[in-house]
Amino acid sequence: MSRKNRDLSSRELLARIGLNDETPGRLLDDEPLDDLRGDLGAALRERYRRLLQPHRVSPGELVTWKPGLKNKRYPRYGHPAVVIEVLETPLLDREDDAGSTDFREPLDLVLGLIWDDGPSRGELVTFHYDSRRFQPWQEQP
Repeated sequence: MSRKNRDLSSRELLARIGLNDETPGRLLDDEPLDDLRGDLGAALRERYRRLLQPHRVSPGELVTWKPGLKNKRYPRYGHPAVVIEVLETPLLDREDDAGSTDFREPLDLVLGLIWDDGPSRGELVTFHYDSRRFQPWQEQP
């Protein structure tokens, strides 16, 4: 059987998507969850408060995830993204599975970021997000 027609092993599949022994990684970069070691109810209320705290942003501004509210792989925590467009009418994520974290998420923010992997490395790419999950970015000293 030619290599082209045979099934991939799990190791070969992981290597193709960039996860192997040389480059182990998580699909999501996790922030420390120190606030979850105590009162889980308090942590939930705090994340809810952050989600509802509005930040008005305009095209050209830099934003980053609010702590504890990242639900996508990119941008990474602490990395900036540039606001491309703020949609007046949010698009609803078309994820069909009600068990998905993206189900009917209101996507009202188009962000641009520099792609850091593969053949498109260094290119500006855009994605849609829920603006409630973002705050203005401040460069760390």
